[in-house]
Amino acid sequence: MARPPALPPGPANHVSSSSSTNGLSHPRVRRGSRGAYRLVRTPPARVDPPLLDASQRSVVDHTTGPLLVLAGPGTGKTTTLVESVTERIARGGDPERVLVLTFSRRAAVELRDRMAQRTGAARAPQATTFHSFCYALVRAHQDSDLFVEPMRLLSGPEQDVSVRELLAGQVDLERLGLANVRWPDELRACLTTRGFADEVRAVLARTRELGLGPDALDDFARRTGRPDWRAAAAFLAEYLDVLDLQGVLDYAELVHRAVLLARRPEAAAWLAARYDAVYVDEYQDTDPAQVRLLHALAGGGRTLVAFGDPDQSIYTFRGADVNGILDFPHAFPRADGRPAPVKVLRTSRRSGAALLAATRLLTQRMPLTRLPAEKVRAHRELAPVRDGGRVEAYTYPTSGTELDNIADILRRAHLEDGVPWSEMAVLVRAGSRTIPTVRRALTAAGVPVEVDGDDVPLRHEPAVAPLLTALRAVAAAEASGAAGAAASGEPEATSWLDTETALTLLTSPLAG
Repeated sequence: MARPPALPPGPANHVSSSSSTNGLSHPRVRRGSRGAYRLVRTPPARVDPPLLDASQRSVVDHTTGPLLVLAGPGTGKTTTLVESVTERIARGGDPERVLVLTFSRRAAVELRDRMAQRTGAARAPQATTFHSFCYALVRAHQDSDLFVEPMRLLSGPEQDVSVRELLAGQVDLERLGLANVRWPDELRACLTTRGFADEVRAVLARTRELGLGPDALDDFARRTGRPDWRAAAAFLAEYLDVLDLQGVLDYAELVHRAVLLARRPEAAAWLAARYDAVYVDEYQDTDPAQVRLLHALAGGGRTLVAFGDPDQSIYTFRGADVNGILDFPHAFPRADGRPAPVKVLRTSRRSGAALLAATRLLTQRMPLTRLPAEKVRAHRELAPVRDGGRVEAYTYPTSGTELDNIADILRRAHLEDGVPWSEMAVLVRAGSRTIPTVRRALTAAGVPVEVDGDDVPLRHEPAVAPLLTALRAVAAAEASGAAGAAASGEPEATSWLDTETALTLLTSPLAG
């Protein structure tokens, strides 16, 4: 087989087959029995700098020290962050010494792509999630004497299984008199239930996010007279031992260990010298452990630029603490000890005036006393770039009636008012439980639906669901055949595929 020519430097390349490019002017290459290929550089698309308003420009011009940026929805937060990083690099900053942290892989990819377009792919700084950064830090400083293999990160479902298995094992250990965890009598009947396992898992996560260990939790339980928390402390110690034996980490333990590493003198010195500036997106979603990590990364008056909106702090159930953003000016003071400055993005490009007025009626009931009053007022009195918008509230007697009317509103907007489907959205509170029902109702009413990928469980993915249905059908056929053979001594032809399953498979990609 012919050897292809050398790869040109740079990541922006695509592959073309020589058998279909005979008319092009590129150099000829030797042909092998299977054809030959060459890599052709795709010129990067030129992206003109965006027009920034005065409030955005004041953030971009920030050079040194901590800064909190209050950025409401539609105020150009991501654009301002990208332009701040671009401007720092344009002033001579080293992109390898700039770190951008966010909370989801999708957001990290978007930030990387947009920064690469503005700075060039070779000069784009690192944009990653908190957990990815912590995992890299833990792996880099992993004790090779204790762990031969790299520590593996547990997924959420894997952690659920681990906690439930440990709790279920407590019943047998108590029966044998070998249990180290003494759950109160009123809780023992709950040990094998999923709801109790979810509660225990939440306690474990919050404990590590607060930087507490089993001993600290036990001391607190003794002082407050909570035998259930004492049992949780003993269970936490056992759970951590199991994680170490298996060489795995859950998400809360990952950040906790990264914070402990960052506080070691040698690691702290390395981190302090590693980054000149740290940017954080969606700062209102940080938990106490992540705030401690940021202190190690960019405390002491170093450059830390945090973008967030305290009115959008909605992930308390995941451990997010709005106090992180409220306390930022005093938690991250300037080098001379003064509180960190606070800037506000003041222009809303997404919502019309009527929508902003409606949200203002709600946010004015939520006091933000620890931030400067004039900054809070400016943050909540955004200037719209356009008028319009309408807010209406409806109540319905049943969930089915509600879905029927939502479908009707969407269809009327599309057919009578000409609103494109792509400009409509339906938001729900509980994605995994609600989205499948909403999707079926809207699809049945003729409304095309595209569900955000982050809100679709793997088993409901269009590429996965038909395969699982087929596997369940095959398993049912085998079980039916085995049952018939056991009863009569020979295989029996039974109807194991119902009409609905057959139609689902015939209309799926598996049917071709």
